Amino acid sequence: MEPVTVGRAAALTGLSRKAIRLYERKGLLPEAERTEAGYRLFGEQDLAVLHFVRQAKTLDLHLDEIKNILDLQRGGEQPCARVTALLDTHIADIDRKLGDLRQLRRSLLAARRAASRARRGGQDAVVCQIVEDAQL
Repeated sequence: MEPVTVGRAAALTGLSRKAIRLYERKGLLPEAERTEAGYRLFGEQDLAVLHFVRQAKTLDLHLDEIKNILDLQRGGEQPCARVTALLDTHIADIDRKLGDLRQLRRSLLAARRAASRARRGGQDAVVCQIVEDAQL
């Protein structure tokens, strides 16, 4: 496969040109070869890395985490154990956030019920009273 410009690499990988330049700057890609006119050129291996980065981003991995995985692989190591640990960390974070959101929902429902009770009791339900009376 002939090397491609950043625009063609973007079209082939579904990434933006800006993202590809960022990934190169952050070290996820090696510094690109350049034409005499200064255009970046990306080879087949670069495109494979860009596809990997795009897929890793869909799993909510951060660029520093993705770079670490790529560095391990480039160093001859199998990064699967590191990837598994990262995924476990992200799963635990999601579980924590879900718990926080469930608690927030309970608090919001309690505040809403208190506002409805106050209104039925003839009291004006003012937003600040709802918030101040909420049992968080």
